[in-house]
Amino acid sequence: MTREAAEMLAVQALTYLAGEPERLGRFLALSGIGPESIRSAAHEPGFLAGILEHIAGDEALLMEFASAADIDPAQVGKARAALAGPGWAREIP
Repeated sequence: MTREAAEMLAVQALTYLAGEPERLGRFLALSGIGPESIRSAAHEPGFLAGILEHIAGDEALLMEFASAADIDPAQVGKARAALAGPGWAREIP
């Protein structure tokens, strides 16, 4: 997946989250971003990858988003990997 396609999917995911106050509120609470800061946070490296990480981390949310976006749920993981870059790896304890 290209970075551009991954960014477009992440923006689509953010739009999906923003479509329902409860979904957006949960994302903001878990990320620590205030509603007034979301625009500035969007310019930070890793923000778009973080949106996809949030979606991928909740199977029900992932399946709902994939259905709404008419995509294979695996695309979210591919997009997250494309945005995170080649050196990204989740630390496993």
